[in-house]
Amino acid sequence: MNSKALVLGLFTVLIWGSTFAANSFSLHGGYSAGHLILFRFIIASIIFALIAFIPKMKFRLPEKRDIWKIALLGWVGISGYHICATFGQLTISAGTAGMLIGSGPIFTTIFAILILKERLSKVGWVGLAFGFVGISLIALGSGNTTFGIAPGVFLTIFAAIATSIFFVYQKPLFKKYTAIELTAYFTWTGTIPFLIFAPGLFETIQSSSIEVNLTAMYIGIFPTAVAYLTWAIALSQANASSISSVLYLEPVIAIIVAWIWLNELPASLSIIGGLIAISSVLIVNFYGKRNHLTQDHNNIKTIQ
Repeated sequence: MNSKALVLGLFTVLIWGSTFAANSFSLHGGYSAGHLILFRFIIASIIFALIAFIPKMKFRLPEKRDIWKIALLGWVGISGYHICATFGQLTISAGTAGMLIGSGPIFTTIFAILILKERLSKVGWVGLAFGFVGISLIALGSGNTTFGIAPGVFLTIFAAIATSIFFVYQKPLFKKYTAIELTAYFTWTGTIPFLIFAPGLFETIQSSSIEVNLTAMYIGIFPTAVAYLTWAIALSQANASSISSVLYLEPVIAIIVAWIWLNELPASLSIIGGLIAISSVLIVNFYGKRNHLTQDHNNIKTIQ
């Protein structure tokens, strides 16, 4: 892996890791979950529209036979993911959300086994089992009472499942379209359902403080648009499986940023569960696969 690709990859993961704290700050600062989702994706959609009109990009329209597949993936991987993840953060901490989303490759592996017929070794199956133990501990540590489970845990797990489906089913499309083209398509189609949250958006923007509005703009510009572009550049300059290994830093960054910014830390039980879950992901991806038919399911990161 060359140094430029590594720097871009680390920069991308740093931005994505900051998303969870930025979401919490905006949600507690006056934005509803629906308004925050819509606002960030209006910004991202505009950015990708501007990119599409850059002559050197040679941006192509999707083929007719791919339109519905792209639309469905956008609704699942963008609309479904962000509705579940953002509403989920109303009742769980930023760090807990980061750890649950960070365990998403566990579900990706399951779908890869079922759909793409990937095979796991015994080590891989043990890793998957430990992954679910870790997720359970994260969930149990999320509530305000001993061994309570916050409602947002279930929504965030649904978000992880949605992005896992998104990873697996988008694979064939990358043989025909560039990463930037597909991300733009997914962003535009995924934004359409968010228009249901449009009523009251301008009032929310007007009533929120400058700091909160700037944070919401940051989420739309950087984690939702810029970070994906830097990730695409990193992938183009390095081995995909190598550069993707930096993604495992995202939950750690999410916890650190939330601690510094919000003075917020997950419960000890959740942190232990997070360590177990992320360790299991590493075991499955690096030691547990017999046939690496879907090794690049980590190559394209969903927008955070």
